[in-house]
Amino acid sequence: MKATTTPSTVAHNAMPPPSAVSTTRTSRVAPHSHIKGLGLTPEGLAMSDGAGFIGQTNAREACGVVVELIKSRKFSGRALLLAGAPGTGKTALALAVSHELGVKVPFCPMVGSEVYSTEVKKTEVLAEAFRRAIGLRIKETKEVYEGEVTELTPAEAENPLSGYGKTVSHVIVGLKTVKGTKQLRLDPTIYEAMLKEKIVVGDVIYIEANTGAVKRVGRSDAYASSYDLESETYVPLPKGDVHKRKELVQDVTLGDLDAANARPQGGQDIMSVMGSLMKSGRTEVTEKLRKEVNKVVKGYVDQGVAEVIPGVVFIDEVHMLDIECFTYLNALLESPMAPTVILATNRGNAVVRGTTDVVSPHGIPVDLLDRCLIVKTDTYNREQIAKVVQLRANVEGLKLGPGVLERLAEEGERGSMRYALQLLTPASILSGLSGRNQIEVEDIGEMNELFLDAKTSARNIGSEGGFDGGRT
Repeated sequence: MKATTTPSTVAHNAMPPPSAVSTTRTSRVAPHSHIKGLGLTPEGLAMSDGAGFIGQTNAREACGVVVELIKSRKFSGRALLLAGAPGTGKTALALAVSHELGVKVPFCPMVGSEVYSTEVKKTEVLAEAFRRAIGLRIKETKEVYEGEVTELTPAEAENPLSGYGKTVSHVIVGLKTVKGTKQLRLDPTIYEAMLKEKIVVGDVIYIEANTGAVKRVGRSDAYASSYDLESETYVPLPKGDVHKRKELVQDVTLGDLDAANARPQGGQDIMSVMGSLMKSGRTEVTEKLRKEVNKVVKGYVDQGVAEVIPGVVFIDEVHMLDIECFTYLNALLESPMAPTVILATNRGNAVVRGTTDVVSPHGIPVDLLDRCLIVKTDTYNREQIAKVVQLRANVEGLKLGPGVLERLAEEGERGSMRYALQLLTPASILSGLSGRNQIEVEDIGEMNELFLDAKTSARNIGSEGGFDGGRT
């Protein structure tokens, strides 16, 4: 008797079985992954769609001028306000400015609501952000001895404290480079450091002349063997003389210096360890400590050892700050070590937070607004929305069928550009369930039935303030 099998029914929205295990690495695509800069020509004019930025030509050119001012250090202690409707690219402009400045200029982004913490005061959060946005480039010239160890001979002498045993009086170290060799007579403490580093003949080492610090760089490649796998790191023979001068450059921020000096150095006993565990994660830095750090930094700058690099503080949703924070911002902008401040808001005339009757443009007090250069961001038209949607589809690796781009541009113009961009990924999942490798117009139509944009949802709210589901 032959057994019969009935095909099992599969739900229409079930995920298809994977054909093969994917080995490709996927990375998360952030909302502004496509922004690589302001997209300006060498003359400072905005290209139509340069560096991933579409539209906003006036705002981009204005930010380009600000970038040049920041690089020339002529804009510190001043503020730039990006004002415009939601979804017009204010945060993207700030990120583009950070890309243009590069990694050497500190860029410290924050949101206005971050200041409301239960651990530290509001003004302390602002002060920390300002200090993290001021960089300090420390240049130090060190005398070093570098080379391959050719000789390592400790010299022993009688122990002066007792008649038994011997101690190391000094150590003879021979170093070799491409240019020549040198024999050094070193202190016993340096020999102890070399024993800790497990240095033997044939290693390439680095000794600082001022401190006596010893560092093992690796094994000389002259001793390299023919093994396929080996735990040893082989380095080439150093060039130049054994005794040389090296310039080391280190980048820190004033916030790093404040945090390093504010953290108490407890003892090793059990009570000190338990006390450090019981303390909260964040500690407030006193104004006295900041003045001491500033004094030390000023001494470094006067000696020519260090260089101050004013960076940028970006405060998004600045209307969320209250009147106390705005007053403190005025004081911070007037301080001698102040970075450039970029503010962003989407408010019109609004009540200043922390007050009941003070109505001000953008929700910012007039005295702070007077210190700002204001850049307006424009709303996107249908053509620009279509370009942004196509750019995001390329970044996310999605294929659009005929008519999809025009439909999404229409949805973006009717609702918002963010809504049109948010439809891309769900529509791609729906097209995959249907066995297609590109998004079609019917996928967008079905997504519109499943999801609402903000304007449609607002229209569905009844006159009593409840949601009536679109019924009239």
